[in-house]
Amino acid sequence: MNVVPSGVFEIAPKDEPDLWRVTKQYLPHVARLCLISTFLEDGIRMWFQWNEQRDYIEATWSCGYFLAACFVLLNLLGQLGGCVLILSRNFVQYACFALFGILSLQTIAYSILWDLKFLMRNLALGGGLLLLLAESRGEGKSMFAGVPSMGEHSPKQYMQLGGRVLLVLMFMTLLHFDPSFISILQNLVGTALIVLVAIGFKTKLAALTLVLWLFAVNVYFNAFWMVPAYKPMHDFLKYDFFQTMSVIGGLLLIVALGPGGVSMDEKKKLW
Repeated sequence: MNVVPSGVFEIAPKDEPDLWRVTKQYLPHVARLCLISTFLEDGIRMWFQWNEQRDYIEATWSCGYFLAACFVLLNLLGQLGGCVLILSRNFVQYACFALFGILSLQTIAYSILWDLKFLMRNLALGGGLLLLLAESRGEGKSMFAGVPSMGEHSPKQYMQLGGRVLLVLMFMTLLHFDPSFISILQNLVGTALIVLVAIGFKTKLAALTLVLWLFAVNVYFNAFWMVPAYKPMHDFLKYDFFQTMSVIGGLLLIVALGPGGVSMDEKKKLW
């Protein structure tokens, strides 16, 4: 029995290990850092590759020097500013909307819209931002404990559902269609896990397994630090690495906060 300062007795949870309590405390912070990592890296890239990025936009869209420079500046300030706000927990919803806008703008400006693999990865990033937006809405609601909630029809729950579904698109880009046993086994296990996350069944375990799998694949295939900085492949792998880390951050949010109300895990509690 623990005595709280008000003199009320409460029972300490005996079945929850200290390690898990500490993990639950810091996991959301790690998840947010991972989630914004690709925006942070891309904002810094805009600073160090200002001329290259401006020249690319100017040549691709024939928009002139000024508009191309404005595009790069918007990406730089929008991404770095959004990351600072998210990490400092200030105006998180506005920061998420700003990053949504920049993600959409880049999808068009860099012709990602016509590349299915990169489009699916950008949509997965959008899913991570949706989960972050849902988390920030939850924190805002918690400040008004006496106000009735919208319950089953809460927009937060549908944001979490949309975020889960979009996140699994990342794994569809990792499936390999060849007849080897290892590839077939990897595809079967991976497909089963992404379906579990999408429908919200055994969600935390499935999401954690995907985190471990995706992190291993990311470190192995996107080891940009092994490629000299002057080679174009270095930037490509670096971009891919941090984009994948952002999806890992979204999955860690699911591990930390659960799948939300629109999931089989939540419905089981009512059965």
